[in-house]
Amino acid sequence: MNTQIYKTRVEMGTAAAAAVSGRIGQLLSTQDTVNMIFAAAPSQNEFLAALLQSPVDWSRVRGFHMDEYIGLRPDATQGFGNFLRERLFDKAPFLSVDYIDGNAADLGGECVRYSRLLQRYPTDIVCMGIGENGHIAFNDPPVADFTDPFLVKVVELDGTCRRQQVNDGCFASLREVPTHAITLTVPALMAGKYVYCMVPGRLKAEAVYNTVSQEIAEAYPSTVLRRHLEAELFLDADSAVKL
Repeated sequence: MNTQIYKTRVEMGTAAAAAVSGRIGQLLSTQDTVNMIFAAAPSQNEFLAALLQSPVDWSRVRGFHMDEYIGLRPDATQGFGNFLRERLFDKAPFLSVDYIDGNAADLGGECVRYSRLLQRYPTDIVCMGIGENGHIAFNDPPVADFTDPFLVKVVELDGTCRRQQVNDGCFASLREVPTHAITLTVPALMAGKYVYCMVPGRLKAEAVYNTVSQEIAEAYPSTVLRRHLEAELFLDADSAVKL
């Protein structure tokens, strides 16, 4: 896996945005539209800010997001759809944006609906992070399945994952963090033609080390990135400290 290390989060985000915007332009030179999946997390802030300053024809880009809590208020700032709406989707003229509804009356039906969208619009680019427990999207070690038969599913969040949401400042306490979410599965993420993974911060150092050093196994979900022929890992000095 191509791994790039930068001194600061801003330098990392700027470099990742340049790589992603360049890829969008390359794809649009040979196809009408580009389908993109975005992660919603503070680790993506510098990347998203830089991407908005990049030369991208957003009118030819379809946007999707990769996971959503179940049961938050529709206007909750911690909602991943709301996070991306504020930092990206409402700031650029996307061709379309499709959100996961974590308050759907029929959660199974919502998973099917979003799966069909992903099948209708095959993913070109995935922009993602890695969790402190090595998860990608909400595929925590207890539920990660590299051969998952589903594209989207309901999962229970493990303790480390929920604690990360407090560490990131998204929730004031662990009891406020939802226990379940809807997530794109590992196969859904790995189906993207190109995967760009932005992982800054010292709290991610262990997960980064595991990603590049441990055996490729569901106990370390992010190790699956090493099977993708077009995956790039962007780090800052803090997250790369154990490499």
